[in-house]
Amino acid sequence: MKKLILMSFMAVCCLMTANAQKTVVSQTNQKVYDEVEQMPEYPGGMPAMIEFLQTNINYPEDAVKQKVEGRVMVQFVVETDGSVSDVHVAKQVFPSLDAEAIRVVQAMPKWMPGREKGRVVRVKYNLPIVFRM
Repeated sequence: MKKLILMSFMAVCCLMTANAQKTVVSQTNQKVYDEVEQMPEYPGGMPAMIEFLQTNINYPEDAVKQKVEGRVMVQFVVETDGSVSDVHVAKQVFPSLDAEAIRVVQAMPKWMPGREKGRVVRVKYNLPIVFRM
């Protein structure tokens, strides 16, 4: 009897694991749109995003010492649940500025996801982050 209960428990665990893996695979296999009917939006809109960036960006010391300024273009995907993934620099300026731009985008709260034909979809988003002293 103990063996039957143990085997049943293991079977349930295996099924739950397989189902979880299927969910992750289906999300990563979904098409990533460049443009959709309703683009993703930062919670509170553009003014809230600007405030978030101003509050959370820390100008790197080495860039300050070398008086480096510029606009880092960060590209990322807004997932169907609003989370941000695949964050990378599309246009580099200076290594520490690039790294800071990635850090602050990864720290963003969940967005309102994009929609296409009434469906929530994954959307590629480009965000310029300007560093000025």
